[in-house]
Amino acid sequence: MKPLLSTRLSLIALLVLLGAWPARAETINDVLDRSQQLQLESFELAAPDGREAQILQQSFNELLKALAMNGQAELHVIVGPTIAETLNGHALVANARLADAPEQVRLFVLAHELGHVSLNHWRQMGLLFQKWVPGEIDARRPIEPQLNERMGRDAARLANQQEFEADAFAGRVLTKLRPASYNPQGVFMYLGAQNDTVTHPSTQRRLAALRWQADLLKPQP
Repeated sequence: MKPLLSTRLSLIALLVLLGAWPARAETINDVLDRSQQLQLESFELAAPDGREAQILQQSFNELLKALAMNGQAELHVIVGPTIAETLNGHALVANARLADAPEQVRLFVLAHELGHVSLNHWRQMGLLFQKWVPGEIDARRPIEPQLNERMGRDAARLANQQEFEADAFAGRVLTKLRPASYNPQGVFMYLGAQNDTVTHPSTQRRLAALRWQADLLKPQP
């Protein structure tokens, strides 16, 4: 459930150090898109005809239909430590272990990632980086440390905001699809508590935002 901001930035430096920068001119968004594709290709896929993949695909299809988002996103069921994330604005990565999670957890995680797609979060992040690094990148002239720090600070703020927005999106979806069983605290208790990070608010802050949203969505007497 993360955009992997730090991975993007480190990959830019890594590509320069390894001499992997292509001969053609590239923008910062070209590099970020390529790094996301490399990340996607690095995952180990679960068996597509396995039980876990089928369960996740069924939940994913239900959400696509409810949200009228057919064709806007694709699902990749993986194995490994990553729970879920969205890459290049449309490729959803979800861990096969989610097939054994309670349904509300599975739906929330997938809906959260679809929120990143629906709300154009990848495009927003690209525009932010483009503001700091306009035009083409010269591999012989690395990004200045001070510029990189300021860019990273702005990107971290945006990433945190996007997590709140994706949570709110998922909360609205589950409130409509599973009004009797949706419990934000139950979702995050299952996923485990996390502290604030560069790209993600803490579990406590995310839960507080979801409770506030749930109060707003309650029918008025």
